[in-house]
Amino acid sequence: MQEQLHSTTPVALPDQLTVAASPHEKSRTHVPHLMRDVLIALMPACLFGIFWFGWQAALLCVVSVTTCVAAEYLYQRLLHRPITVRDGSAAVTGLLLAMNLPYTFPLPMLIVGDLFAILVVKQLFGGLGKNIVNPALAARVFLFSSFPAAMAGFPARPGLGSSYADAVATATPLSLLKEGGVTEFSVTDLFFGTTGGCIGEVSALLLLVGGVYLLCRRVITWHIPASYLGTVAILTLLFPRADGRLESMLLELCAGGLMLGAFFMATDYVTSPVTRGGRLLFGALCGAITVLIRYFGAYPEGVSFAILIGNLLVYYLDKFTRPTPFGKRRAKK
Repeated sequence: MQEQLHSTTPVALPDQLTVAASPHEKSRTHVPHLMRDVLIALMPACLFGIFWFGWQAALLCVVSVTTCVAAEYLYQRLLHRPITVRDGSAAVTGLLLAMNLPYTFPLPMLIVGDLFAILVVKQLFGGLGKNIVNPALAARVFLFSSFPAAMAGFPARPGLGSSYADAVATATPLSLLKEGGVTEFSVTDLFFGTTGGCIGEVSALLLLVGGVYLLCRRVITWHIPASYLGTVAILTLLFPRADGRLESMLLELCAGGLMLGAFFMATDYVTSPVTRGGRLLFGALCGAITVLIRYFGAYPEGVSFAILIGNLLVYYLDKFTRPTPFGKRRAKK
């Protein structure tokens, strides 16, 4: 042992310990700070959804966040692992999942989705930083596959004193565009959020406000949102589904979960590329798949599926866009 400690032979370090050349700068940013900023950025759209849809939406958000935090705490406590619920990542997952659901979604089904997001997608892969796909999006697709009837109904704004039984399901702008290219909703309705839909998707304006806040706080970079929204804008401008190219493009940008996905879920640190080129390709890929599913798929929306597919390709995007160190050449295989 002493010979090994005093040996002058270089020891090969694992890839996890390989760092760049000095000088190094230590950042004061930590996971709780990032999660706090994400929660702050989500608040405008979330509060508007609660105002628009009523107390049922608030109950859905509270139950979802509470279930995710409790599930992560109990899992780590029972398995004697470090307790990490204070970092806020479980709360962000719960809020994002609730904002991706209609306000009439049954609470027992929501709890099943929360448990799937935290226990299966996140903790079974090793916890925060090791999950390969976004937990909230994976849970949304899981709920969509398990309870299609509950997920397919997008009710309009309820009246005062109404209940779940009083909610009337309406066609979403994307479903109307898919059926015939004619929608009764204007771009203004979608931009300000005076339509039916999921709790956190109705107001494109407030989602943009939250996205700008994250950019100003440097929680995210512009690469993924710009390439994602830009790809959707170009494709829908070239191949419009509604009358008027510009109006069709704006409808596609403001409708559905595109803004929520582009700013808050596609930019997830764990499941998005680390290189700038990889982020641009990732956003463009998600945008192209979103338009492809919207136009030719069986479902009117494709944001969730597009981001999940992109998550599975992050390794390859980082690999092919990784910069070559100065003075070295890429090895040919």
